[in-house]
Amino acid sequence: MATYLDFEEPLKELEEQILQTKEIGETSEIDMTDKIVELQQKLKEKTKEIFTGLTPWQKVQLSRHPDRPYTLAYINGITDGQFQELHGDRSVRDDKAMVGGFGLIDGETVMFIGQQKGVNTKMRQYRNFGMPNPEGYRKALRLMRLAEKFNKPIVTLIDTPGAFPGLEAEERGQGEAIARNIYEMMRLKVPVICIVIGEGASGGALGIGVGDKVVMLDNTWYSVISPESCSSILWRSWDYKEVAAEALKLTSTDMKKLGIVDDVIKEPASGAHRNHEKTFKIVKASIKKYLEELKPIAPEKRINNRIEAFSKRGVWK
Repeated sequence: MATYLDFEEPLKELEEQILQTKEIGETSEIDMTDKIVELQQKLKEKTKEIFTGLTPWQKVQLSRHPDRPYTLAYINGITDGQFQELHGDRSVRDDKAMVGGFGLIDGETVMFIGQQKGVNTKMRQYRNFGMPNPEGYRKALRLMRLAEKFNKPIVTLIDTPGAFPGLEAEERGQGEAIARNIYEMMRLKVPVICIVIGEGASGGALGIGVGDKVVMLDNTWYSVISPESCSSILWRSWDYKEVAAEALKLTSTDMKKLGIVDDVIKEPASGAHRNHEKTFKIVKASIKKYLEELKPIAPEKRINNRIEAFSKRGVWK
């Protein structure tokens, strides 16, 4: 059963009206075709109205929508199930919050890496709510080096509320693991594409977020801190999270305008959470387009471009 956020309630009402009208048409001899077409047009117009006027906080809510596809869903949708997951960092353990492996995109091998959240309470605990430990980032780096060894491009899918902040993670070198990934990703000789598919929070996102192309889906966010955490630090309360979301300039539109990301991938009209298959097709087409742009560039030139692009980000005086 679909889940609706508060601002999506008008869509729920119209969809229910369409279902009821169809049932009347099926159980009686009354032709309800015109009424159904009228309601479907209203639904289309209302969807456009809602999704073109979203506030930053509403976009944050959509990025966390329980019906939104997660990393493994994207990978399986993009590769048509031709994906071989690889496990372990060869040191501590296999971090279930970070997944990765080789997959095929129309016959071309690509290394996919991303944070994975759970679809229910048990799976959320199993995946640690999409918050990787240091071994998760070390696993990601191992897979990146493997891809480089076999000259295969890398696609990272970012969706995390942040790296795991527990004491044990800090003891095992969380900060060093993320910093090492940033350093090593700058120097990878193969094309690297980073896509924010949900939440892109803090160092947890940056740990797999350095690439030749850094892009975001439309209803996602990318920031040094979540609106709730920002609100709790500045106002000692979560009550100002909407104000914080506005001030942080964390939406895909803001990020593109500020030059933090290279592109924004448009989602289906009603959002990725309402149309998984179409979203997968759009993301797959975008990946293929970016790879075509990056492949002809010499590795040394790509590395220099990557370093230069990240060096320019931010405000310097």
